[in-house]
Amino acid sequence: MTTTSFFFPLRAPHARRPVACAALLALMPAAWAQAQEPAARLPEVTVSASGLQLGVSEMTQPASLIEGDALVRRREATLGGSLDGEPGIAASHFGAGASRPVIRGMDGPRVKVLSDGAEVHDASSVSPDHAVVAEPLLATQVEVLRGPSALVYGAGAVGGVVNVLDGKVPTALPEKGYEGSAELRAGSAAREKAGAFAITGGAGAIAVHAEAAGRSSNDYGVGQGWEGGARVPGSFNDTSTASVGLSWVGSRGYLGLAVTRQNARYGLPGHSHGFEGCHTHGDHLHCGGHGHDDHDPDGEGHDHDHDHDHPDVPVVDLRSERVDLRGELRDPFAGVSALRLRAGTTDYVHDEVEGGNVATTFRNKAHDLRVELQHQPIAGWRGLLGVQTAERKFSAVGEEAYVQPTHTRSTGLFLLEDYRIGDWRIEAALRHDRQSAQALDSGTRRSHNGTSASLGAVWRPAPGYALGASLTRASRAPSAEELYARGLHMATATYERGDADLRAEVSRNVDLTLRKTSGATTFDVSVYRNRIRHYIYGRTLDEVDGLQLLQYSQADATFTGIEGRVRHAVTRHVGVTLLADRVHARLDGGGRLPRIPPARVGLRLDANWQSWEGEVEWLQVARQSRVAQFESATPGFGLLSLSLAYNGRTSAGMPWQVYLKGRNLTDRLAYAHTSFIKDAAPLAGRNLTLGVRVEF
Repeated sequence: MTTTSFFFPLRAPHARRPVACAALLALMPAAWAQAQEPAARLPEVTVSASGLQLGVSEMTQPASLIEGDALVRRREATLGGSLDGEPGIAASHFGAGASRPVIRGMDGPRVKVLSDGAEVHDASSVSPDHAVVAEPLLATQVEVLRGPSALVYGAGAVGGVVNVLDGKVPTALPEKGYEGSAELRAGSAAREKAGAFAITGGAGAIAVHAEAAGRSSNDYGVGQGWEGGARVPGSFNDTSTASVGLSWVGSRGYLGLAVTRQNARYGLPGHSHGFEGCHTHGDHLHCGGHGHDDHDPDGEGHDHDHDHDHPDVPVVDLRSERVDLRGELRDPFAGVSALRLRAGTTDYVHDEVEGGNVATTFRNKAHDLRVELQHQPIAGWRGLLGVQTAERKFSAVGEEAYVQPTHTRSTGLFLLEDYRIGDWRIEAALRHDRQSAQALDSGTRRSHNGTSASLGAVWRPAPGYALGASLTRASRAPSAEELYARGLHMATATYERGDADLRAEVSRNVDLTLRKTSGATTFDVSVYRNRIRHYIYGRTLDEVDGLQLLQYSQADATFTGIEGRVRHAVTRHVGVTLLADRVHARLDGGGRLPRIPPARVGLRLDANWQSWEGEVEWLQVARQSRVAQFESATPGFGLLSLSLAYNGRTSAGMPWQVYLKGRNLTDRLAYAHTSFIKDAAPLAGRNLTLGVRVEF
């Protein structure tokens, strides 16, 4: 069921911080007074992205599932911000309008974002200043699969897969004829106001769904002591999303269609016009063509006459329209248990507006098709096979058209099989991909083929324990931008050059995961090592006044890391959680990779009593001093967060909740090492969010 949020203006004076903390601590004595009882094991929720409807504890690779109240507490304006802080997951952070998940130190095309199993087509994998069009406020569940072993969704997802589930296409008829939710919320750091609603109705075999979400926020405030001021110029974000869906629902499945439109307008902090006219001489930058020269003979500079509310800040004006077709038919014919369909078409465009004029227009027209056939057990093996195709036409026209128009076609065939014997579950996957990327201006075409495979097992040595292991060989074809980029990209302060001769990456990954899912103490800890041959990265060749010359290059690289959490239920009503992660990434020939997340460790205390529930958490982020050439170190910081909620029911029996959550309550000045613009756009300072939601 979809939720949404409602807000009213709210300040964050220091006096409210002890009051909020005291409210949570007040729950402790009453909760502690309850008799200590063993923690019960909750029913496991199915991970849709597993392909075989598995629970988290059955997965061979590490997986996270966020839903319900936990998702309400975690949701932010962007998908990256909503997942930041989960073990192994950081965010790219580009002001308030754009942020993608960074999984195990990897982002961009190595992290695939899905909408209920179908790829989200936008421009976010091209550049970190481009927004992900998935709306967190309308998500009902978010699944994260770490590592490259989720081959059924593409071998290129070497970092992992993020699957955002929603209710836009109804899959069942509401029991009472209708169901829905509504939410309103308000935040203090950016004077944010946001709200959303969702409703599903049905009669006979027809179900109809409608949902919408909107938010409006000003420039956000940062922690104390930033030399740039109290707020980040150009960090505002106004977004609206709406969907309408219609489904036919029968006893053996459903078939439905949904239309979604999103409009967004957000600023690009840190943009500098001082790089206009910069160009390359060989492997060096030359920026002598701007200022008092032939391009500006009067020496008066450029007149950028921006919107008076955000002077000198470019604005992204985004429009996305997507049509989704989803269906499932159970037991369609002998030997087949389910047939699933996912298809969609996307028309995405965003203008980068400067001085009231459109400087650059990015377009992405794409369509995709995915068909899965799940077969009945054969000699004890159950599984699925499928085909996935996609076509993408991408173009950038204007001042910052650093990528020529491209046409990319891809096709993948995949097979996933599962076998169980005693306390063991064995999983094997095989996938073959072919990609063709053509640069339309030059006529250059590059094709890549790759075969990927994984083998994994889960062993349950004792009730409540699971040991998972997986070995994966995955092939990723270079993206069109890595092949054909050439030009100035002022949003990230880079001049990017692609290489049409790049080869496909080949990664070899090993994952070990130990889980305990029942009893007073539960945990989930993973270690991994990923060796990638021909790893593609932006190598900095030169720098002038903060502008970097990035050449997409290849070298062998190794990623090694650990991530996990341990929770101990002190009583039925009080729990303590320790969480941590660390990734170490470097080139095999020597040298560091840029923007690798620093190590983190966190301590969380949760409590519930009668209708109250709450959490308080301290997350310590280490200093990142293992940096690439031309990259600066980032100081460490600590963040104090709190959430408090009260649950009730109306006289008609409808559940409702009022919640308060606070982030960075100590108002610490913090920088995201994963961000291209970390110094121009620090993380938000103290932020209090007050919300109310109701389900009906």
